[in-house]
Amino acid sequence: MANHNVKGWRRVVHAFGYSMRGLKACFELEEAFRQEVFLLVPLIPLALWLGETPVERAILIGSLLIVPIVELLNSAIEANVDRVGLERHELSGRAKDIASAAVLSSIVFCLVIWALILLPKAF
Repeated sequence: MANHNVKGWRRVVHAFGYSMRGLKACFELEEAFRQEVFLLVPLIPLALWLGETPVERAILIGSLLIVPIVELLNSAIEANVDRVGLERHELSGRAKDIASAAVLSSIVFCLVIWALILLPKAF
């Protein structure tokens, strides 16, 4: 739980610790997040190699990083919905489906970016 009395750099250090705890929990508990992180390992060097300009490299890598960021948000929404109750409810299902659609949208976005940058170079 956040300590609201902590100020200055100590607050930043505590916030960093909470963020690391969240990344660790998501990595340990969410298969999709682990898969996306494992895909980043070869794809980031590939983006650095295939991008011809610094801007292309930044766009290729940025589009890759969007996917696990959205997955983190999806996992947070799912955990919150599950905390409220495990019984089936239309709104709970809708929230999870919308969060999942956000992940899918980020993946499609990434694929479109890579295609727009790399396909013209192939032909």
